[in-house]
Amino acid sequence: MKKLIVLALVLIIPFMLFAQGGNESAAADDGTIRIALIIENTIDDKGWCQSMHDGITQAIAEMPDKEIEYSYSEKMLPVDAGSIARQYVAEGYDLIIAHGAQYKNLVLEMAEEYPNVSFAFGTSSEIGPANVFTYMPESEETGFINGIIAGTDTTDDIIGLVGPVDSGDSARYNRGFVLGVQSVNPDAKILVAHTGSFSDYVKASEVATSQLGNGADILTGSSQQAIGALRATAGSPNAMWVGQDLAQLTTEEGKAKCIAASAYNYAAVVKELVNKIENGVYGGECIPMNFANGGFVFDYNPDLKADWVSPELEAKINETIASFQADPDGTLADWADVDYSTL
Repeated sequence: MKKLIVLALVLIIPFMLFAQGGNESAAADDGTIRIALIIENTIDDKGWCQSMHDGITQAIAEMPDKEIEYSYSEKMLPVDAGSIARQYVAEGYDLIIAHGAQYKNLVLEMAEEYPNVSFAFGTSSEIGPANVFTYMPESEETGFINGIIAGTDTTDDIIGLVGPVDSGDSARYNRGFVLGVQSVNPDAKILVAHTGSFSDYVKASEVATSQLGNGADILTGSSQQAIGALRATAGSPNAMWVGQDLAQLTTEEGKAKCIAASAYNYAAVVKELVNKIENGVYGGECIPMNFANGGFVFDYNPDLKADWVSPELEAKINETIASFQADPDGTLADWADVDYSTL
């Protein structure tokens, strides 16, 4: 499903489409920057896809001097995304963001076919062609923060981690989480499992239920599928959750179970993409996300903070985030060395 949002000076204006030739730059015509987003799930999935959609709308609001037209297409499997991407090219969009590493091959193919259109996909640390941007959340940082909370608040020293696949930013988050737990509670047992999918809510729930049955009392998980795992904690009165998206703090289950959450602030990426395109840079770079450049945000559940976040724990979290902000290069350089088989 394709939807169009036109935002200028933070105002919504009537629906418009601009038919352009496939290799034409719409920005050169009228100054409007046209951004299209392609996602595999939905803009309200309380996870991966929503975070990018929210980041784009936030970035637009924070750039009131620019006229930006924004469209998005939901539930686009890679096999189906090519047709909608070509439609965006034909309509003169300047930047097409295919939000997920699963779109890599499609993006590289289209970038070669349409050299005057900018494309972006993530997460990836690869440096692509001259008209392809990548972005990589250094999510070992957010994982480490949540690991500190889990390692401190666990009662039974058994913690569950529900992952999608062992790659990309999910791998970074999971290993950062392990390091965070071990930094405050080296005796804790961490149960790690991967569902093999970014969006299988049912499988994530099954994995979480198994971990709860094995004694885990604090759980976490990444990607949109983590909502299934969070929901599983609702049936376990003693289990709590630390989240990888702020939206999890406001779900029915999250209000009761999610102690705190980190999130990707894709607004920082989108603003940099827009500025680079306006300055004649159309790709060939990887944009990192971390606490130092505002790519991450963190917050507590106001209903649970008093019971689960002691002053000492909050001070430890603040100190850790400050260390990430001061030294974005190398603070957790050993994240890739985490070996799950030793846990």
